[in-house]
Amino acid sequence: MTGFGKATLQLPTKKITVEIKSLNSKGLDLNVRMPSVYREMELGLRNQIAQNLERGKVDFSLYIEVTGEETSSKVNAPIVRAYIAQMKEILPEADATELMKMAVRMPDALKTERDEIDENEWAEIQKAINEALIAINQFRNDEGQSLENEFKTRIANIRQLMQDAVAYDSERITTVKTRLRTALEELEATVDENRFEQELIFYLEKYDITEEKVRLSNHLDYFLETLNGKEANGRKLGFITQEMGREINTMGSKSNHSEMQKLVVMMKDELEKIKEQVLNVL
Repeated sequence: MTGFGKATLQLPTKKITVEIKSLNSKGLDLNVRMPSVYREMELGLRNQIAQNLERGKVDFSLYIEVTGEETSSKVNAPIVRAYIAQMKEILPEADATELMKMAVRMPDALKTERDEIDENEWAEIQKAINEALIAINQFRNDEGQSLENEFKTRIANIRQLMQDAVAYDSERITTVKTRLRTALEELEATVDENRFEQELIFYLEKYDITEEKVRLSNHLDYFLETLNGKEANGRKLGFITQEMGREINTMGSKSNHSEMQKLVVMMKDELEKIKEQVLNVL
């Protein structure tokens, strides 16, 4: 969701600059800064930005730099003449220029007229806004491509680590069986082999990770499938990573094997890196 877009527009008497910045956010958090003369256009502008950016903490700024002779303040001629006439009565010998200087400093000598939106000017500004939106979306697309490549690498790493962990299954069973038999021998107890095998099977079933392996594999496939979708899928990817985390945690609690536990830790590390970047996906 992070991105930046900028566009500039040179009009006869002013320079317009449009900047749009976006950071991660659960929804659309839009802040608009623009001159008061354009405020009546803000609602339509907000809708336009929402349709283009969908999510993110977005800051929109519209700056105006006057480059020509343009002012909204004008001399209030009748008031200034009245001031000059009054001062001539008081100071008949005063210079006309000096009287003028004093008159324009008096209250209400200048009047400020409210600017009205020029439709042709706003149409040109709208083009600059569209240009900035295109730029920020291109920024997002470029970043999204990099994220997609990283996600695929991380998913492949988790899948490989899972397979490496499963490879220890037979070794783990032998280790557990040896450990149990050694413990019984130390107790110097007579053991019924059939009962021993039954108890061993029951014990190993509690540590069986076949279901977790299948579910995790399915979640990995579903993540990639969702990643390749055309719709906004950031939230869905976040939910999938939560399910992946549950399966990895369960595998860790069942592993009962030092090497498998190391691989589970590595899987968790890869998953955390995915979760960090999923926050940046629409």
